[in-house]
Amino acid sequence: MSDLKYSKDHEWVRDEGDGTATIGVTDFAADQLGDVVYVDLPSVGEEVEAGTEMGEIESTKSVSDLFAPISGEVTEVNEDVVESPEKVNEDPFGEAWLIRIKVTDTPDDLLSAEEYAELTSK
Repeated sequence: MSDLKYSKDHEWVRDEGDGTATIGVTDFAADQLGDVVYVDLPSVGEEVEAGTEMGEIESTKSVSDLFAPISGEVTEVNEDVVESPEKVNEDPFGEAWLIRIKVTDTPDDLLSAEEYAELTSK
């Protein structure tokens, strides 16, 4: 997905062009996790800070923290993913987005699609 930016923690960010961004986990993360069975996300109105924990994702294999790739206020939470966490495995870049935020800060260390592909091919 060349229009996205990526964190080294395997989250993706799509700039919506209106001061907001959508955040999700990558297909690489979903594959590494295995079957996702639980997703815990921040609430609407919460502030998330780049590089800090914003929730967790649990699979049949492990529990992993979700880290905010950018900073801002949560404006929307994908309740469909909370109710049907297996969607993360089925469509991580589409229906299984996690949250939308009003962006206050974007760190300089987000990766391009090419850089992320290189990171995950190691």
